[in-house]
Amino acid sequence: MGPLSGVKVIELAGIGPCPMCGMLLAELGATVLKVDRISPSGLGLGTPTRHAFLHRSRPSVAIDLKHPEGVALVLKLCGSADALIEGFRPGVTEKLGLGPAACAERNASLVYGRVTGWGQTGPLAKTAGHDLNFIALTGALHAVGRAEHPPTPPLNLVGDFGGGALYLALGIVAAVLEARSSGQGQVVDAAMVDGAASLMTGLYGLRSAGLMGGERGRNVLDGGAHYYDVYKTRDGKYIALAPIEPRFYATLLEQLGVDAEALPQSTTREDWPALKLQLASLIETRTRDEWAELLEGTDACFAPVLSMAEAPHHAHNRARETFVERDGGWQPNASPRFSRTTTEIKSAPAAPGEHSHQTLVDWGIDAGTVHTLIERGVVAQRGA
Repeated sequence: MGPLSGVKVIELAGIGPCPMCGMLLAELGATVLKVDRISPSGLGLGTPTRHAFLHRSRPSVAIDLKHPEGVALVLKLCGSADALIEGFRPGVTEKLGLGPAACAERNASLVYGRVTGWGQTGPLAKTAGHDLNFIALTGALHAVGRAEHPPTPPLNLVGDFGGGALYLALGIVAAVLEARSSGQGQVVDAAMVDGAASLMTGLYGLRSAGLMGGERGRNVLDGGAHYYDVYKTRDGKYIALAPIEPRFYATLLEQLGVDAEALPQSTTREDWPALKLQLASLIETRTRDEWAELLEGTDACFAPVLSMAEAPHHAHNRARETFVERDGGWQPNASPRFSRTTTEIKSAPAAPGEHSHQTLVDWGIDAGTVHTLIERGVVAQRGA
């Protein structure tokens, strides 16, 4: 029974941030109903159902949203829901008859969550784009990478998942909480460009204070400093060192057996390239695992750089069950954790329409009506 137990959410299925938000809310205890298309276009990048981990923990109902009866069905479901989330371009759900105004007519307290790249307003609002485009506009992409090299795409963590899914989830929780006291729903406009910019708040503060320049790869947190970077080891693997605070840097030098005068923690940017070469030469004398044996568990701010294949097997991750092996492979566990209202992975990723009949009945739709809708092709019931 997670902390959101009792909260009911309708998810109009999409890709990227919307399904991640649905997963997060479901694993926090919300009852999430994922509405898939009758003719599914895939679960993102051609991922087979059993490996589409973002679609775990909630059932799937397949509804034809271009059919009037399908639209009417979703509107009826809205009557008992606390929130609806969608990730289409602005105006798409309005054309379907499922926009915020139509849903609010059925349920005045419904929170309507919208996650897009550019947001619901602005000159780019209705244009196509992906994570990389959205973070490019915020300064985030420009700041990631090595000096004298192009910016490095940070997977789709900053826009889709950090700036999109997490901010939508926070917005939904906040708005549902407010609606319970006011009795009024509202629209949550979660734009990835806004969220990614928000994630950069601290870095913009550093820049404003003159502590972070405009050149990529020449600052403390972007790998410019020798005491905050990734180093190659003798076996061609890598370790991460981040002893920013002087006392932690002193611990690193103590473990390395190096005098502070020989390898000072200089705050002068001009000193960093030479100090980095010196430290890199030292790190290459041992393997990654040898450095782990020496430094792990100390305050040297050390970690081995693990691959996705290795991460689930690290002792710390095993002890915390940070990853679990289920539903076709290793995957991150539900997060965050609560002392009393436990979060959990509720179920395997669902095939589109796998739970249509039972889930609609569970949400208060008459079983006979569901059967008729399936016969008419408005709703699809499929096997896993």
